[in-house]
Amino acid sequence: MSVPLAKPSGVRTNEAKPRLRRPAPKRRRHFTPARLGIYGFLIIAALFFLLPLYVMLVTSVKPMDEIRMGHLLALPLHITLAPWRDAWSSACTGLECAGIHVGFWNSVRIVVPSTIISIAVGAVNGYALSFWRPRGAGVLFAVLLAGAFIPVQVMVYPLVRVLATAHLFASLPGIVLIHTIFGMPVMTLLFRNYYAGLPQELFKAARIDGGGFWRIFIQLMLPMSTPIIVVALIMQVTGIWNDYILGLVFAGTKNLPMTVQLNNIINTTTGERLYNVNMAATILTSLVPLAIYFVSGRWFVRGIASGAVKG
Repeated sequence: MSVPLAKPSGVRTNEAKPRLRRPAPKRRRHFTPARLGIYGFLIIAALFFLLPLYVMLVTSVKPMDEIRMGHLLALPLHITLAPWRDAWSSACTGLECAGIHVGFWNSVRIVVPSTIISIAVGAVNGYALSFWRPRGAGVLFAVLLAGAFIPVQVMVYPLVRVLATAHLFASLPGIVLIHTIFGMPVMTLLFRNYYAGLPQELFKAARIDGGGFWRIFIQLMLPMSTPIIVVALIMQVTGIWNDYILGLVFAGTKNLPMTVQLNNIINTTTGERLYNVNMAATILTSLVPLAIYFVSGRWFVRGIASGAVKG
C-alpha cells in the first residue's frame, strides 16, 4: 500500500493561496476643473474669431432696410445676393464703378509670378548655403537673415527712387520685383533650414556619382522638398495677397491689388453707405487666403512637423 506523504509544514498548496484582489480602476472624471478651463478658453477663442465672420456673412445678405433696423446679430428676414453682385461688378472704387473684380485679377497677376520667382530663388539659395558652402556663405546668410526683419516702411522711399530710375515704378514688373525682393530672405531661411536637416550622405553619394549643382538640385532635392514648398506657397500667397502698402505705393493705378480696391470701396461713399456691399467685398477679398488654408492646411502642418521651419 502506498502511504500518502505528509505535507511539509509551512508550505501552502495552491488551494490555500489567498487571491489578491486588484484595486478597481478609478473612474476618470470627464469634467475636471482643468478640462473645463481648456474647453472654456477654446469656446471663447472660437467665438472671438467666428463672431465677426458671422456678422459679415449675415450683413452681406441683408437688404439695407433690415440693416437700418440696427439688429446686428439677427438673421436676415429676406436673403438677397444683390450686394455680392454689386461688390463684384459695380461697386465704386473711387471714380470708377467696375467692382472689385478688377482688383482680383490684378492680385492674381501680382501673386503668381511673385510667388514662383521668390520660392525658386529662395530654394536655390537655401540649397547652396546648405550643401555647397561657397566662400562668404555665412556672411551672405547673415545679410539675408537681417533683411527678413527690416520693416518695409524703412525701405519704401529708396526703392521708389531705384524703380523710378529703372523705369519700373508704378508697373506690374516693378511690384513683382518688390515682392520677390521682400520674400527672398524668408524663403532662403526656410529652405536653408529644411535642407540642413536632410542627411548629408545623400548629397555626398550624388556627388560621387558625378552629379553637379543643378542636377543634384533638380533630381534629388526638389522631389524631397514637397513639405517646405507647400509651406512657402502658403506663406507667400497669403502674404502677397493680403499686402496693402506695397501694392498701394508700387503697383500704380492700373495694377492696384484687391486689398487697395477694397479700401477704396469702403471709403467711397455717394450718399448712403452700403454696409452690405462693403461686407460682401470684404469676404470676397479674403476668400483666396481662406481657401488656401482650408485646402492645404494639412500639408502646412505636415511641413512644420517635418522640420520646414525649425531653427
